[in-house]
Amino acid sequence: MGVSLEAEPIGNPVLPDDAPTAPRQSWAEQRLALALEASGMAGAWDWDAETDLIHGDVRACTLHGIDPSLGERGAPGPDLLVHVVPEDRPALDRALAAALAGRAPLNIAYRVWPPGGDPVWVLLRGRVLRNASGTAQRLAGVALDVSEQKDIEAALRESETRFRTIADTMPQAVWSTRPDGHHDYYNRRWYEMTGTREGDTEGESWENIVHPEDRRETWERWRQSLATGNPYEVEYRLRMADGAWRWFLGRALPVHDSRGRITRWFGTCTDIHDLRRTAEEREVLSHELSHRIKNIFSVIASLVSLTARGHPEATEFAGELRGRINALARAHEFARPHSEASRPATGRTTLFHFLADLLSPYDPSPGGEKRIAISGDDQVFDDAAATPLALLFHELATNAAKYGALSIPGGRVTIRVEQDGEDLLMHWRERGGPEVAGPPEHEGFGTRLAMISVQGQLGGKVTRIWPPEGMELEARLPPGALQRRRRTRQEA
Repeated sequence: MGVSLEAEPIGNPVLPDDAPTAPRQSWAEQRLALALEASGMAGAWDWDAETDLIHGDVRACTLHGIDPSLGERGAPGPDLLVHVVPEDRPALDRALAAALAGRAPLNIAYRVWPPGGDPVWVLLRGRVLRNASGTAQRLAGVALDVSEQKDIEAALRESETRFRTIADTMPQAVWSTRPDGHHDYYNRRWYEMTGTREGDTEGESWENIVHPEDRRETWERWRQSLATGNPYEVEYRLRMADGAWRWFLGRALPVHDSRGRITRWFGTCTDIHDLRRTAEEREVLSHELSHRIKNIFSVIASLVSLTARGHPEATEFAGELRGRINALARAHEFARPHSEASRPATGRTTLFHFLADLLSPYDPSPGGEKRIAISGDDQVFDDAAATPLALLFHELATNAAKYGALSIPGGRVTIRVEQDGEDLLMHWRERGGPEVAGPPEHEGFGTRLAMISVQGQLGGKVTRIWPPEGMELEARLPPGALQRRRRTRQEA
């Protein structure tokens, strides 16, 4: 009787010379049994169509909660499967019938609940051996304990359920993509706000949802993040279910495996439409207020000039006052609130740029050579320090232009900024001007005002010396003096 096996053919094992004659099991069967026993994971079983009995090894019987002697003798299927959980038995019977009928290979997992024990997940796999006419003669296979795998799968399902529940309760749209950037998940909020068909995760839908003016930047940044693995962040407009366009902040981060390879991207879309509208309205108001304040500075400066015309003795005082007013106007333009659109470019919100702009009327010299050099550790600062520093450096430059290094063509001023521990030091040094005889006999109002502003508003300490070669000043500022938020936090 010919027998065929539904699997890749294998070579026949060669029996060793000392193999017993007519062994109870073939040498191949013995090797398989030893391998399964050594693994401690799988058990072998075999159904014989002629006797309608199932034989099972110790491991197979243990997994099914029955006496191993029963499997060794052979027993009907119902006796060996008596402890299969009733809810799983119909599916197991259908799988066995399908395998015997040749409709599908046997591959099914089910639960076994042995007496006095815990439920065990068993994976049953097998192949049918048929004779030449195609009649099933034997059904043989293995039984494996897959409880740990099932526990992991259950934990993953529970984790997935928790994630989806949390994501669906978030006000933002939440999405994920495969490593290649193709979307495979959106939360409920995405479908609600865009009106796209629920369950649709095709990336092509973005072409119709992202505003045409924002698509190029959106895609370029996304492609760059996919290529580099860098976090993704962009602002764009999305079309809502009602056809309206709203501004969103899109962000995404990659998830890496143990080898550092990106396995997924998770991202969000946060509605910032109202924030942008508020910022734009605030910018319009800020610009209008700034324009009016600058007009006030201009009007005051003009009033000073007009008043001084009738009083020649006040001409010098009027000029000094106009200079201070103009310095305050420059400080105001720097310090006024800005939106993202009106904010100065990177590098133009630093101390060095502020000083260069403030002192530009004194530099360069009539010959075109720069007379004021600024160096050291540049600092980012905000409106907290703009006014007192404007008064201080304007006063220093004015005095240098009247009496010091900037009063003659060859004079120079160096400004150096450096960190001294946590403090910030600013040095003003004049060279090449008239010889200095010593400190002035009388200190002007502007100088006193500047010193008071630095000490009172910034908590700084100002020191001056007058060597013959030129006046020098050192302003020591405490940590955070240049930024309002840091100073407020430290004072609190």
